[in-house]
Amino acid sequence: MTVAVVDSGGANISSVLHALGRLGVEPEFTHEATAIRKADRVILPGVGAAGHAMEVLARYGLVDVIRSLTQPVLGICLGMQLLFESSEEDDAAMLGMIPARLERLPDREGLRVPHMGWNAIETTRADPLTESLDGNWFYFVHSFAAPTGDWTLATSRHGQSFSAVVRRDNFSGAQFHPERSASAGATLLWNFLEMPQP
Repeated sequence: MTVAVVDSGGANISSVLHALGRLGVEPEFTHEATAIRKADRVILPGVGAAGHAMEVLARYGLVDVIRSLTQPVLGICLGMQLLFESSEEDDAAMLGMIPARLERLPDREGLRVPHMGWNAIETTRADPLTESLDGNWFYFVHSFAAPTGDWTLATSRHGQSFSAVVRRDNFSGAQFHPERSASAGATLLWNFLEMPQP
């Protein structure tokens, strides 16, 4: 199996690559359209700002490439957010596979933003991506969050409920960092690698 990890200018690349390596996968970190199109699985990682990430994808000519992919795609953290239509962060227009806008988490007494730390997820419907993961704890670092909708596979909570895992057609995403979430994170990555072609 070939796995392409997209160079979107994020900062969590080495940990993603190592997590995949522990699962027996040798991923290719790339911004080459041909390699991304040919891969059996594509991972869109990201730590940073939505506007900058979209600028990087545009610079490499990857916006339409990613939109046109038909194999399973997994966005991680900011990579998941990029699958949505837009974000309050930078007022960014994003890839648009999921028709919703991300908003900043509530910043009120007793809640820290960014949300950093371990949270449990609650699955909302059965899906191969989240199999065996209901109630498991994952490591989150984010200031903006996706609303829930028919794309939501699992939710978590920080002042409000938000989408922790999403999927629409072949595009999936995890708001948390599976590569930093111990055995539960490894299970999610393995589930993604084993997902059938849509």
